[in-house]
Amino acid sequence: MTPSPTDSVQTDLAALLDREGAERELFELLRIPSVSADPTRTGDMTRAAEFLQRKLASLGFSARVDPTAGHPLVYAERLNAPGKPTVLIYGHYDVQPEAPLEEWTTPPFEPTVRDGRIYARGATDDKGQAYAHVRGVELLLSQGELPVNVKFLLEGEEEVGSPNLEPYLREHAGALKADVIVISDGSRFAPDVPTVTYGLRGLSYVEIHVQGANRDLHSGSYGGAAPNPINALAGIIAKLKDDQGRVTIPGFYDGVEELTPEEREMWARLPHSDEEFAASIGVPALPGEAGYSTLERLWARPTLDVNGIWGGYQGEGSKTVIAAKAGAKVSMRLVPGQDPDRITQLIKDYVPTIAPAGVTAEVRGHHGGQPVKVDLDSPFVKAADRALTRVYGKPAAFGRTGGSIPIVAAFRSLLGAPVLLVDFGLNEDAPHSPNESFAVEDYHNGILTSAALLQELGELAE
Repeated sequence: MTPSPTDSVQTDLAALLDREGAERELFELLRIPSVSADPTRTGDMTRAAEFLQRKLASLGFSARVDPTAGHPLVYAERLNAPGKPTVLIYGHYDVQPEAPLEEWTTPPFEPTVRDGRIYARGATDDKGQAYAHVRGVELLLSQGELPVNVKFLLEGEEEVGSPNLEPYLREHAGALKADVIVISDGSRFAPDVPTVTYGLRGLSYVEIHVQGANRDLHSGSYGGAAPNPINALAGIIAKLKDDQGRVTIPGFYDGVEELTPEEREMWARLPHSDEEFAASIGVPALPGEAGYSTLERLWARPTLDVNGIWGGYQGEGSKTVIAAKAGAKVSMRLVPGQDPDRITQLIKDYVPTIAPAGVTAEVRGHHGGQPVKVDLDSPFVKAADRALTRVYGKPAAFGRTGGSIPIVAAFRSLLGAPVLLVDFGLNEDAPHSPNESFAVEDYHNGILTSAALLQELGELAE
């Protein structure tokens, strides 16, 4: 019989948790170098998908590996709870490239436990968090039938922008129908703060290309007369923000949803220290938009950041040259009230107007994603709060995150179901960086949270 949600998690689920088995299986998955951006790892992508399919099938799920135009995804369902809600759990098994390899203390695809943390590429993003849900389901099944209907959708292209997931959602919208979609692919507020994330920023990602002369020029023969695309690019970038940290693109802030006084007060009560935050990333100050706190700037204000820049000679020694071209990659994080297509068009229109004489400037759009905000009064959010309280012994904090999961908006629009973001990781896990890790205890607490959440959702009327 499934334990009652009113039981203490410390005396029911935690006592039943097979910690050794959960770690062993996760390590098997982490050893598979499923780097979606690397075309030489195609076979490893299939191996990771098949690993997950076999595991879910062993738990009595109807599970399959579905091909896409890119990497395959795993779909599984167990629908043995008539009259109960249907929960779709989303995650991804692909990981970021491991480079720079020389900065890893231990091999990225040989999981190693040091100081209570699992070090491996994908440990927290997102294999560890996604697999916590698989093991959470297994934990409940060890005591009887699941309290809800469960579907899994585990993709292999999240780290390259999920190009084939939206077409898959459109094609399989009927089969994927659910009452709520659960995602764990981010970070809690702090190690001792269980968190429900109720907002994600959106994204507009572009490249700026500046063209000068028809070839690279000798800086002695042409310097002082010929336009310099690198200098021009630097000037363009400098004009994209003012000295108060505000983006200068005309219309950029139109429609931006302001924080409510209640949200500002709620976030002000969170245990945040600007000094500790700055120290954690090794900087002496935290510049940003004037008039907003650090958390407000991170979670609820739009941004513009240069992510990469190129032009001219990059080799050893010197080369006196005026480059013919230069460029930069720019990301803009967006908040409710902003549309990525509109923002992309605004910067496309604006940059040519601030380019200096003698060069041409063009903005090329890449991918984007809609911002998302979840209703805090949702019964699903309240169920998550109860589940986290059971596991951590304290109520959840409610915050947003500065990151983007572009597919979340597609889930809402194409499947018509609310999204519930319950993250098990931490920023200190260093996702996307060398020495990515996941605290062993966070992994186990993720399993317990997943199981408790399904129990709490099972108590809701369909």
